[in-house]
Amino acid sequence: MKLLRVGTAGAERPALLDAEGTLRDLSGTVTDIDGALLADAAALDRIRTAAESGELPVLDAAGLRVGPPVARIGKVVCIGLNYHDHAAETGAATPAEPVVFFKAADTVVGPDDTVLVPRKSVKTDWEVELAVVIGRTARYLESDEEALAHVAGYAVAHDVSEREFQIERGGTWDKGKNCETFNPLGPWLVTPDEVPDPQALSLKLWVNGELKQDGTTAQQIFPVAEVVRYVSQFMTLYPGDVINTGTPAGVAMGQPEPKPYLRAGDVVELEIEGLGRQRQELKGA
Repeated sequence: MKLLRVGTAGAERPALLDAEGTLRDLSGTVTDIDGALLADAAALDRIRTAAESGELPVLDAAGLRVGPPVARIGKVVCIGLNYHDHAAETGAATPAEPVVFFKAADTVVGPDDTVLVPRKSVKTDWEVELAVVIGRTARYLESDEEALAHVAGYAVAHDVSEREFQIERGGTWDKGKNCETFNPLGPWLVTPDEVPDPQALSLKLWVNGELKQDGTTAQQIFPVAEVVRYVSQFMTLYPGDVINTGTPAGVAMGQPEPKPYLRAGDVVELEIEGLGRQRQELKGA
């Protein structure tokens, strides 16, 4: 299933994109798409049954904003340097274990919402990433199979980063990762039955129409299952939590001088195979 939330920010309604590409209203079936829903197998079955019946009301998609596909996200866990080619382009050694950092849940916006370039930013960068959404409470998972059984679905994430804040201003990476609007998510939450192999997905990103990133999740150092299993050793993952699993090569930081960091007026587009497409225009904060 492809689940999404549409409407003005803060007042989105749950919806479903059916097999024919028609937008269907789920508000008469469930109240929202959030951790509580994703942990409720019976509720998900109701959605599937309603979708298969063909009786869900049609929503007119024209002019309708798409919000983040998951409401009330508890935390966004991020994995850094998780593609061999990206680690190489940044000059970093291949990590022996996943590099873990966080984004605040309030950085999450819709897939086509405006992205704000922070004040005094000189190195705002792009990163297309596969996001994993948790569907069952996960702690101390022991195997890849167990880890994947705790996944509710997958989505496109844009891990926008300010590299000067992240790397040159001291401390952890958090200052460069948590600026307002720095985590567009969606358009859809795609359930695992439609993503049989999360390690076989192409990822692409364009800036002002120029292809900058063109990779595949097969290049990940730590595959999705290992990332979920690993993170569960250090923290409890709850339904509705999101894990951004890293980005392939092609970010601005890895390119020759003068590095083409993002500026107000730029347009970024990104997509992951089977998971949809995002488009953001940038403006100054």
